Amino acid sequence: MSSEEKKIFFLLKSIIFHYHGLDEEEQLLLRETAQELEGDEELNWAQEFVAQDYLSAFDRAREYLQTVEIAPEKKLDYLYRVWKANNAKGYITEMEATGMLRLARDWQLEADLMKLVRG
Repeated sequence: MSSEEKKIFFLLKSIIFHYHGLDEEEQLLLRETAQELEGDEELNWAQEFVAQDYLSAFDRAREYLQTVEIAPEKKLDYLYRVWKANNAKGYITEMEATGMLRLARDWQLEADLMKLVRG
């Protein structure tokens, strides 16, 4: 995964985890992923993106993510990995699910993500 792809992935994961306020478990999941992907810089970039204005972070991220040039398969993979990470903490809130579905819709991948989620 390139540095730019890591930024995209960490931005997706960060904005969903921040959707209702980042808790300790979610912080730990982000740090573990950063270690696995050797993506500390990219995670820091994503967290700074959110911190610039927490209230507008989701909408700003949606705008930014509309401009990225990566294959639809990678976008779907990143969305599904974020879904699974959310599920790994034991629950997915309605707000988080709605946020991920909005992002999938932006990328015209909503039906594909729903197929994966329903398994």
